[in-house]
Order: sequence, then structure tokens, then C-alpha cells
Amino acid sequence: MNVIEAIDYRNQRVLTTSQLAESYRTDTRRISENYNRNKDRYIESKHFIGLAGQEKREFLNHTQIDDGSKNAAILYLWTEKGAWMHAKSLNTDKAWEAYEMLVDEYYRVNEMAINVPRSLPEALRLAADLAEKNEALQLQNAQKEQIIHELKPKATYYDLVLQTNSVVAISKIAKDYGLSARSLNEILHDEGIQFKQGGCWLLYQKFADKGYTQSKTQLIDETRSKMYTYWTQKGRLFIYELLKQKNILPVIEREGAMV
Repeated sequence: MNVIEAIDYRNQRVLTTSQLAESYRTDTRRISENYNRNKDRYIESKHFIGLAGQEKREFLNHTQIDDGSKNAAILYLWTEKGAWMHAKSLNTDKAWEAYEMLVDEYYRVNEMAINVPRSLPEALRLAADLAEKNEALQLQNAQKEQIIHELKPKATYYDLVLQTNSVVAISKIAKDYGLSARSLNEILHDEGIQFKQGGCWLLYQKFADKGYTQSKTQLIDETRSKMYTYWTQKGRLFIYELLKQKNILPVIEREGAMV
């Protein structure tokens, strides 16, 4: 098959009647006869584009067509589906072989090509399409940022917890929620997590072996000492999940909080 001059119209690859006839090793009269015999089967815009009058003249002014098609009253531009209809009508091995080559080497090429506007109206339509796509992309990005913003507080608190492996006092955890140590201890007591013994809060047996706390003893003087309970980072996250179920969130996760 000879090299075919590429023709694009309305953002799709098309062939003139002369180009189609040459590809199928026939003449334009045969292509016209096929069309006229089956005119009711051909659908404009789907199988062909018919140009006449001013529309035809504008197209020819921007396209180099050097065959007899440009002299016809109506300039027929055949789409890929139109080429298939003509191959079906001709029904010869050469026609089908040519059709396969057209699909692989001519029509499909346009899928990877950048469509360059040929006139001011086409340029304006392209600009409008690009603006619409850009607006949609900006909306998608805004939605993604909103999702990230909604997920970020939880991740930020987890990051805060994971910054250290050391144990912390209940007063430090209470501060994360804007509570006093006394208030948080009472919540944990009411939830059946801990009890008080000898002035020290201890976990009930159900939670004692979970690694949530560590006990430290501090000397007061030579004869006296006092035991204190400190929470591990695992215990800190346990408190986080417990309070979240009660709709008590860390300050950093509350709406409007600075992250």
C-alpha cells in the first residue's frame, strides 16, 4: 500500500473517497456505487462526514488534497467504520487486507497524535475543552487534599506517639486531650481499666499483662518510698482508642486545631 497522506477532521482520522479507492485497489466510481446502493446503512458522523459549501472550502484551505475528491459537490470523508462498510461491500481478499492495514497503520495512529486545531472555531473548542479538563483536575486535587486533611490528624497523633519509646506520666497523656491527670484517671477507673491502691493507680488483672504500663519506685527518704505508674506508648495508644469510642479526641485531632 502506498503511503497515505494523513487527514484529520473533528479530532479523528479520515480518508477521502480517492484515498479509500486507492487503498482497496478499486476506483472512486465503485466506492460511490457501494455507498449509493447501501445509503440507508451509512450514518453520517459515524461512517462518513459530508462537507459542502463554506465548510468544504474552509477544510480545503487548510488541507493539502491533491486528488479528484476535492472537485466533487460533496466531499466525503470516510471514518474507520465507514472504511469497514466499504470493505464489507467489496468483500475481496485485497479489500480486507487493505482494511486491516488501514486500521493498524492509519486510523489507529491518530489515537496517539496531538490534535492541532485547523481553524479559530476548532482552537476555541480545544481551549474550552482544556479549560474544562483543568477545572475538573483542580476539583479532583482539592478533593484529594480534603481527604488527606481528614486523615492527617489521626496519622499526626500516631506519629506523635511513635516519636519516643519512653514511658510517660498520665499527666502528659491527659494534656494531649486538654484534661487533668485526675479527670483522665477517673475516666479509666470508670471504664474498669484501673483501681487505686496505696495512692497508686494499678491496672486490673485483665489489662495488667498487656504491656500498657510500667511501675517505678522512687525513694522519699532513707525509710520511705513511693511507687508510680507510667504508661508505655502501647498503653498510650490503648487510651487513644478507648477515648475515641467515647468521642473524646486529642486536641490535635479536633476540627479547626492547628496541625
